[in-house]
Amino acid sequence: QVQLVESGGGLVQAGGSLRLSCAASGSAFRIYTVAWFRQAPGKEREFVAGISWSDSSTYYADSVKGRFTISRDNAKNTLYLQMNSLKPEDTAVYFCAAGPKASVFGLYNYWGQGTQITVSS
Repeated sequence: QVQLVESGGGLVQAGGSLRLSCAASGSAFRIYTVAWFRQAPGKEREFVAGISWSDSSTYYADSVKGRFTISRDNAKNTLYLQMNSLKPEDTAVYFCAAGPKASVFGLYNYWGQGTQITVSS
């Protein structure tokens, strides 16, 4: 079992940058595919970026490609999301998620509580 805790959220001006972190407790973090999702007010939760457990391949939603970078540090049991050139439409609650040996577009068993990102125009 894995527990996930996000940090790094906050308020930023459009064009600015933030880095989110997701600390995972428990063992065997390296065998979990991990990802970031977000949910804006009145909208469904959507996939933002994911990184596979097997070869650390990365995948991004078209809306963030070229601006966001997902990475993981298995030695620190931590997932990151570097967000650059932020836009007001990036405003949402961001969640990290983990699934043991999952496909990036598959099922995620574990979720964090979320961290709010607000981008002002």
